[in-house]
Amino acid sequence: MEELGLGLDRLAEHTYRLMLAEPDITVDGLAERTGAGSAEVRAAMDRLAALSLLRAPADGGDPTLVVDPEYGLEALLSSQQAELLEHQHRIERNRAAATALIAKFAHLHVPRTHPDLEHLGDLEAVRARLAEVTANVGDELLAFCPGGAQTEDNLEASKPLDAGLLERGVRIRTLYVDSVRHHAPSVAYAKWLNARGGQTRTVAALPLRMIIADREMALVPVNPENSAEGAVLMRGPGTVAALCALFDHLWITGTPLIEALPGVGDDLGRQEREVLRLLAQGLTDEAVAVRLGVSLRTTRRVTAKLMDRLGAKSRFQAGLRAGELGLL
Repeated sequence: MEELGLGLDRLAEHTYRLMLAEPDITVDGLAERTGAGSAEVRAAMDRLAALSLLRAPADGGDPTLVVDPEYGLEALLSSQQAELLEHQHRIERNRAAATALIAKFAHLHVPRTHPDLEHLGDLEAVRARLAEVTANVGDELLAFCPGGAQTEDNLEASKPLDAGLLERGVRIRTLYVDSVRHHAPSVAYAKWLNARGGQTRTVAALPLRMIIADREMALVPVNPENSAEGAVLMRGPGTVAALCALFDHLWITGTPLIEALPGVGDDLGRQEREVLRLLAQGLTDEAVAVRLGVSLRTTRRVTAKLMDRLGAKSRFQAGLRAGELGLL
C-alpha cells in the first residue's frame, strides 16, 4: 500500500482510505478490514479527527464523517507548512540570540592572528580597514547602527560614499534604533538614501555595531561596550552566516524609517506574485507548477527571474524579501 507521507501512521492512513472508499463502514467493519482491535481503530479515528480529516456530524455524535481529501489534506499540508515556518523562525531567533551572545563576549578571547579573523587594534585601523572594505563591496552592504542618532556632520560626510555604492548597484540596508525617528537630520538622511534605492528600518534595540559586506565578511567591535578598543574583521563562513541571520531576523521585525518608494514590485503580474507567495511558504518548483497549472519549465523560468530581480540567492529568500518589500 502506497503511503501518503503526511505524518499519518499506517493504521490511521488505512482507516482513512477505507472510510473514503466506504463512507458507511462501521468501526467493527474497520477493525475487521484492518486487522486491528476496535479500541485501536477508534484511537486511529481520533488521530484523524485531530488532523481535521474526520469531523463530527451535526448531531454531535462520533467524528465519523470523512472529509474530502481535496480539502482535508490541503488543510493538513497548510498546518504542517505553518509549523515548518514557525520552526524555521524559532531556529533563526535562537541563532540570533547565540550570535549576539558570542559577539558580546568576543573581546575575552580574540586571537591576534587567525586565517578568518583580522584584529584591528584602534579606531584609526578600524576606519582605514572599513574604508577599504566598503570601497570593494560588490553586491550588498548591511549595517547595525545602535546608540541613537549620529551627528549631522557625520551623516553628510557619509553621503558621497553611499551615493557611489548605490550608483554601482550595491544594495544598502541599515538598521537604527527607534529613537532616531525623533532626530530630523537622521530622517532627512534616510529620505535621501531611500530616494536613491537604499533602505532603512528601526528596531527597539540593537545588540552591537556591525557592518557586513557581501555576506562574506563582517566587522564587529572587540568590545561592544567600548568601540575605542578596536574591532575584528571576520571571514569565517559559519560566523558570518550567523551574523547575517541575526541581521535578517531583526530586519524582518523592523519598521521602515521611510516608506518604500515604487520599485521592484510595480510591474509584477498576478502569477508572479502568487509564485512569490508560494515560495515564501517553502514550496518547491514542482509544487508551485502544480498549484498554478503550468509547466515546471515555466515555473523555473519565472522563479529565476524573480530571484534575480530581488537579489535573492535562494527561492525561500526570494519569498522572504518579497514579504519585506510588501509585494505579497
